[in-house]
This record gives sequence, structure tokens and C-alpha cells, in this order.
Amino acid sequence: MFLTIKNIPKTSWSSKDPLNLKPRFSTFFFLCFGLTLFGIGEGLLLVSYTGASPWSVLAQGISNYVDFSIGTITFFISVFVIFLWIFLNQKPGMGTILNAIIIAAMIDVCLKYVSTPDNYESKIILAIFAVFITGLGSGIYLIANLGPGPRDGLMTGLQRKTNLPIASVRAFLEISVVSIGWYLGGTVGIGTLLFAFGIGPCVAFGLYIVEKISSKK
Repeated sequence: MFLTIKNIPKTSWSSKDPLNLKPRFSTFFFLCFGLTLFGIGEGLLLVSYTGASPWSVLAQGISNYVDFSIGTITFFISVFVIFLWIFLNQKPGMGTILNAIIIAAMIDVCLKYVSTPDNYESKIILAIFAVFITGLGSGIYLIANLGPGPRDGLMTGLQRKTNLPIASVRAFLEISVVSIGWYLGGTVGIGTLLFAFGIGPCVAFGLYIVEKISSKK
């Protein structure tokens, strides 16, 4: 069962070195494809107006005070988080940089070209689909193994520094950013809860599907 996965699978196109700056085309393609799906999922969740992922709630809240798009703010948040890596002895990879760029761009594309459904039931369906797509994309880009995303690197770096359980560190980060975002006016709702409880299983499913497909080749 995909819910029992404990490690990120390795495939024929996974990079052996997360700091590899000259990956094979297949590795680079799946990295970008996964990040594109991830960004579309984040964007669709915002479009659903049922709530957003914690970091998008923060970006949404900040957008109430500065004249930048949510995608642009998401990019600057990612850059700031990567800057914090300096104090955590973390090294960004190609995937880290592309994570910041592609996800931010896809969020703005969704907000510009996708309309919010008219009825509440359709909004919930869109939110569920958004969480699924985000998890699937996350699984694909993680298997590429070209560096963690800015937030994942912050989490693992803080865990090494504090020696606290990784679940506690992640919970602290997510609760902190969603609280700040909500205070600034970001939307917290059923979509936020769907993301909080659904993203883990969806990422695991993404890892499982990609591993199964790759093993058949």
C-alpha cells in the first residue's frame, strides 16, 4: 500500500547527486513536470476560495499590504527561506531554485486564467483535486532528487539544529505561517484542512505511482 512508503523511491531517472547541476534530460524534465503540477495544485486551491495551503495563506495575507501578485510574493518568500539556509548549513540544488520559480509562476497562471466555481460543492471538488495534484507533483519532483524545496530544506535544517522530531518542526512551521497569514487577511477554511490532512497521503500516492510506472520500463 502506498500509505506504508517510508523512503523516496529511486528510479532510472533519479539524480544520484542532489547538487548535480548537469542532470540528464529525463531527470530535468520530470523535475520541471512535477513542480509544474505542484504549482498548479497550489494555484487551484487558491482559486477554489475554500482556503489555501499554509504558505499560500501567508502569501495571500501579505498581498493585502503590497502591490504584488500572490505568485510573486510566494517567490520572494521562497528566496527569503533559502537565505535562512545559510544559518542552517543547507545547500540549495537546482530543484530548490526551480521550485521557487516554477511554483510561483504556476500560481499566478491559475489565478489569472482559471475561474472560481459558482457553487460551494464545485469549490470543494476543485479543492480536493488541487490537493491531489499538489501531492502528485510533489512525489514526482522529490524522486528527481535535485535538491529539496525551500520549505522542506528549512524543515530538515531546523530539525538538525534543534534535534526535535521532524513532525514537531514541520507542525511548528506550518502553524506559524498559517497563523501569520490568517492574521494578515489570508483565507483559512476547509481547503486548508483538506491540504493539511490530505497532502501526506497524496504525496505518498504520487511516489507510489511514479515508482510503479518506472519499474515497468
